[in-house]
Amino acid sequence: MDVSNTSALVTGAASGLGAATAAALATRGVRVVGLDLPAGVEKAPEVAGVTYHATDVTEPDQVRAAVSAAVANGPLRTVVNCAGIGPSARILGKKGPHDLGLFETVIRVNLIGTFNVLTLAAEAMAANDPVDEDGQRGVIVNTASVAAFEGQVGQAAYAASKGGVHSLTIAAARDLASLGIRVNTVAPGIVETPMLATVSEEYRAGLAAGVPFPHRLGRPSEFAQIVTTFVDNDYLNGTTLRMDGALRMAPR
Repeated sequence: MDVSNTSALVTGAASGLGAATAAALATRGVRVVGLDLPAGVEKAPEVAGVTYHATDVTEPDQVRAAVSAAVANGPLRTVVNCAGIGPSARILGKKGPHDLGLFETVIRVNLIGTFNVLTLAAEAMAANDPVDEDGQRGVIVNTASVAAFEGQVGQAAYAASKGGVHSLTIAAARDLASLGIRVNTVAPGIVETPMLATVSEEYRAGLAAGVPFPHRLGRPSEFAQIVTTFVDNDYLNGTTLRMDGALRMAPR
């Protein structure tokens, strides 16, 4: 799908995977509206072609406003869900059972937030004119994780949320097929993002050594490259692609 002179919505766009994706789309002539929480927007990088919109992805009214801002820039053809959180807690730890509020928060941000953006963006996409003889109107790319398949100790909430995103993919693709909207998901392994910036170099090296090949952490630019591949290849639909260097996560 040719996305030049169209608009895009990218969540979690102030840093990490979202920032790399927003920048990559902008270089292709896409007018990108980047969503993030207010604190993130304040620190977001200045990128030509990217404007930021302070948005909580779990709040429908805020997402509707962001979708409207994107549509004002041109037909909304691309949506990428990168917003997410990843706290760790065991189901039964030294301090007792897993906090239910924490579990609900992770599900709300990672899964419900993704669904909220997907649904409201799809509504806007459905109003687009088709871009080709197949009737294609847009593409949505979500972010899961290898934790969706091999959740580690302490990842009950995170794994459940990302497993939900993975399972949502084929159902959403089938639901939106009649409207010409494709839905795909990327499941990254261990990627060099701000979340890892706080750990020691020794710990990071240990993580990289566990990746079969190449022996390094993934790069946000590689995630963005997959997103653009999903955009370009019109026959990719309803799939979750692992980006993990053949990594299969151990229990801990």
